[in-house]
Amino acid sequence: MKIHEISGQTGSSRILVGRVMDTITQYLPNGSPLIILTDDNVRHYYEDRFPPAQTIITMGTGEGHKTLDTVQMIYERLVSIEADRSIFLLGIGGGIVCDITGFVASTYMRGVRFGYMPTTLLAQVDAGVGGKTGFNFMGYKNMIGTFNQPELVVCDPEFFPTLSPVDLSCGFAEIIKHAAIADHSYFEILENFDIKKQMDDPGVVEDIVHRSVMIKADIVNRDERERGERRKLNFGHTLGHALEKTIGMPHGEAVGIGMMAAANLSLEKNLLQPGDVLRLKNLLESFHLPTAVDLDVSKVMDALARDKKKEGKMIHFVLLNGIGKAVIESIYLDVLEKVLFKKQSA
Repeated sequence: MKIHEISGQTGSSRILVGRVMDTITQYLPNGSPLIILTDDNVRHYYEDRFPPAQTIITMGTGEGHKTLDTVQMIYERLVSIEADRSIFLLGIGGGIVCDITGFVASTYMRGVRFGYMPTTLLAQVDAGVGGKTGFNFMGYKNMIGTFNQPELVVCDPEFFPTLSPVDLSCGFAEIIKHAAIADHSYFEILENFDIKKQMDDPGVVEDIVHRSVMIKADIVNRDERERGERRKLNFGHTLGHALEKTIGMPHGEAVGIGMMAAANLSLEKNLLQPGDVLRLKNLLESFHLPTAVDLDVSKVMDALARDKKKEGKMIHFVLLNGIGKAVIESIYLDVLEKVLFKKQSA
């Protein structure tokens, strides 16, 4: 088992990577009533391996349930069982469960203790780490939320055999992002990774999760509230979130297309070589991720105009200055539109 620590203004987070599912009880706080938040699918597959809890609260699956209605339902359940500030909320599920759990814990009675057991590859390397919480509002991604570090995050690869091929590919989109922005050697490792053969090797998979968690934890430790360095983690996400809203693409697939768009923009600005753009494209495709899609320009630009990273007529956009090195530039939306959609239609 590998252990990572994040220390921020909102608290400290201990991240365990390894086979911990059946021993998680020893890492939970003593004396705090445990309340588990999960979704229908995870409860169906894994309830018999959940730690003993006072209550299990179940939400629906999918982005359509990452809403204020779900948050209100959980508040109502907590009030009905007279849950007080001594509780510990444990979110067991994918990124939606983690984000909702963190938001509820941040706001119920002005804050209670919480942790995550992310069950998808995507959540283990993304939503479960870093302290961002929230839900979608009026169709816009994570429009309402907080920064708040979970006390405990357990990343156990035993959950992966029940994931669909699409779920695995979406997880690798975030993993590719980490390598592209921060670690050229990691990128090369992924170029030689065989998803069909090596996903069955627990040691290899655990090492992949460990590397990504290490990159994200290091960035978050330096910039918890996304004032500068942490913005690099948004590589591929600016356009990706717009695609999620406008055409309902899965997160990882949308981020893959967003990364290609950012790589093309990096090429336009002479930051990236054509060969590196091709390497990224080939790597994404090797993990069965799309690299282009037909776009509705007006709808996508409307979503970009409401992005949290926008300031005035400009938006913070993450580019690559070579594989393994990200840079952030403020770009006018009209300039972004011309470059993105020229490349998409080419």
